[in-house]
Amino acid sequence: MRTSFPTSGALHVSTRGEYGVRLMVELARHHGDGPVSLAEMADHEDLPRPYLEQLVVSLRDAGLVTSTRGARGGYQLTKDPGAIRMSEVIEALEGPIAPMVCASSDPLHAGSCERTGYCNVNALWVRVRMAVYTALDSMSLAELARPRPSHPYHPTAGATRLPVAEPPAATEQIGT
Repeated sequence: MRTSFPTSGALHVSTRGEYGVRLMVELARHHGDGPVSLAEMADHEDLPRPYLEQLVVSLRDAGLVTSTRGARGGYQLTKDPGAIRMSEVIEALEGPIAPMVCASSDPLHAGSCERTGYCNVNALWVRVRMAVYTALDSMSLAELARPRPSHPYHPTAGATRLPVAEPPAATEQIGT
């Protein structure tokens, strides 16, 4: 039986991507305040510290974060959050953005499919990759780090959910 909210799909972001983005948002919120410890970020975001330790390696290798050792050590962004595109973050955590290996921007991956040179369906996957990349590249880390107001329909906000509005009625009937 299919559920209305599938747990995965063709364009699935892994836990690695989700937790890594949350870690980066936390660093962006503290930008300019000095290093932030992994323990503090893990506690604030309710994430497992050992997993964050793995993620910061990829983020450091991509040049997005730097580490400071010592009693007041931790991690911080290497540049302003407004200069970090979410496409950079996702690629650092997940690898090349591609719905199918044949549509990868990495020629080594794209060339691993023997059909890439003549497959008409490849055009679809390349277009999907470009759309996803464009969407991610259009958003900066700073945008995600801005405080958001509580959603009025969130269960902890105490509001009751309003009914969904019906679509507007058609003004013309077909064939009349």
